Amino acid sequence: MTESTIEETRKQIRMQAQGTMSLGVAFIGIANGLFEALRQRGPSTAGEIAQHLGLDRDYVTRWADAAYAFGFLEREGERCVLSEKGDLMCPSHPKTLMPVAVGSVLSMHMADRAAELMRTGERPGEKVLGERKTILPWFGAMLEANFSGLFEQEICPNLSVFREIDQKNGTVVDLGCGNGWYLRSLARRCPGIRGMGLDGFEENIQKARQLSKDAGFSDRLTFRVGDIKTFAHGGPVDMVVMNRALHHVWDEKETVFRILRDHLAKDGAVVIWEPAWPENPADLREPRKRPLAMQNLGEHVQGNHLLRPQEIAEAFREAGMTPEIHLFSEGAEAVVVGRIA
Repeated sequence: MTESTIEETRKQIRMQAQGTMSLGVAFIGIANGLFEALRQRGPSTAGEIAQHLGLDRDYVTRWADAAYAFGFLEREGERCVLSEKGDLMCPSHPKTLMPVAVGSVLSMHMADRAAELMRTGERPGEKVLGERKTILPWFGAMLEANFSGLFEQEICPNLSVFREIDQKNGTVVDLGCGNGWYLRSLARRCPGIRGMGLDGFEENIQKARQLSKDAGFSDRLTFRVGDIKTFAHGGPVDMVVMNRALHHVWDEKETVFRILRDHLAKDGAVVIWEPAWPENPADLREPRKRPLAMQNLGEHVQGNHLLRPQEIAEAFREAGMTPEIHLFSEGAEAVVVGRIA
């Protein structure tokens, strides 16, 4: 490496570090409702915002300085005004960048835990998501903002299985439903379906019920607390979906796939959506797939690992089902559809 190359690399890394700082500042504004308050109130002083939200004035003042430094705010004298970039960080913005900031802070939390646990090999499981009280409440909203558009605009219109279920007014079960966004997105696209969501966390189910009610789907969608590995239903269903949940129960995949098959109507389908771990490690250098590597490190902390689409397809075959693999987002997302052979 020449001296000029080293200096250029140093500049690049310093700029990357500033990007991380910027997203940290954005996360504080998201988690505490600061961006939304400014969006609703218009130009306000730090003291006015602090009083409105019940926050400490000095902390809000220091945050406003940082948000101004990184271009999220503009100033009109003593008053703060959202910039266009700051407005994009509002969770209510239709094209919100909220998930980028939340995902960045979550990645740093996982990096910190991985650095610590690498010495012992411990894998504490999914409880690490709850170690940061400000992150967990945004996890479902982050997933929804990241993936609902992809589902409604690309995945759902391009897979015939969704049209089939809609046309026969079918029943859909979502295992590991989180805040219920997948079923709500499906209900928007497919007015004929009825759905039931299952999740192991009571707080997720409560959120899913409220969001479903707010969206006007309470008569079509229901949610309950339960364990994927012991799921039981009163009769066969037309579709079972798992969205980014299979890798959390992969260590018991034989049980899970038996449950999937046993609950499926003869002409039904199982639809599994997972991040697509590449067959070729060199693919991880591609910009769209690069985040998978960091995500997989975080999954390791939680006792999981990302799956290759062919692994999922083979699990379908072993369960007596015929799989079809569909790739989206430049191959970074896999939807595998399984039908009874």
